[in-house]
Amino acid sequence: MSGHSKWSQIKRQKGVADVKRGATFTKIAKAITIAVREGGGGDPVSNFKLRLVADQARTVNMPKENIQRAIDRGLGKGGEAAIEMVSYEGYAPGKVAIIIEAATDNKNRTTPEIKSMLEKIGGTFAAQGAVSWMFKDCGLIVVEKAGKTFDEIFEIGVEAGAEDVEDVEDSAEIYTKPTELESVKRVIEAKGLLVQSAELIKKPTTFTEVADHDLAQRVINTIERLEEHEDVQRVFSNFEPSATIDLSD
Repeated sequence: MSGHSKWSQIKRQKGVADVKRGATFTKIAKAITIAVREGGGGDPVSNFKLRLVADQARTVNMPKENIQRAIDRGLGKGGEAAIEMVSYEGYAPGKVAIIIEAATDNKNRTTPEIKSMLEKIGGTFAAQGAVSWMFKDCGLIVVEKAGKTFDEIFEIGVEAGAEDVEDVEDSAEIYTKPTELESVKRVIEAKGLLVQSAELIKKPTTFTEVADHDLAQRVINTIERLEEHEDVQRVFSNFEPSATIDLSD
């Protein structure tokens, strides 16, 4: 049930784990709007999805008026074009499977832009279902160790109902069933663990290991480039660099 992911460690080192590369108020605002529509309204108390995104907004010091404007848009106020969530599948270099989640008010614009970008940087655009079978939906809670050992956090996670716990340098990643993210988060906070972030993700069930340094760097560059697109919310991959290569720079 425990272990570690070198890719998770690299993301921490690059600072893209909690506030993704290219993240802006505009991206978070879109996520808030989607959360209002999909999670059941504009009240964070009763809408857990909205509460998760609102926490991210506060992490990057997003002004309250920006948050409220995004909530209003999700409620259909203001007369702006509706935001919809779209998902794309494909491969980064090295046949690394990727899922790209985007939020857009114009899918006819976003789709060809994402396809063109992916192909220009050495990837391949794929049909729906081509790689999604290699991932599963789950909740991810990242906690600071803050003086606790991984074994202590592991035990707390297990008792709280976690499906998996991974050791990532100064943090630990606690994985849950999607429907149990809120309850597990509440329990581990009550146990005194400091939560850095909590979100619903797509976790790979099979991994593509890359042993070549240059190829691994190309994969990282591909993911980062995609994350820079203004409509892209998140990029999930089954990338796992070999333990024999150093990508910490």
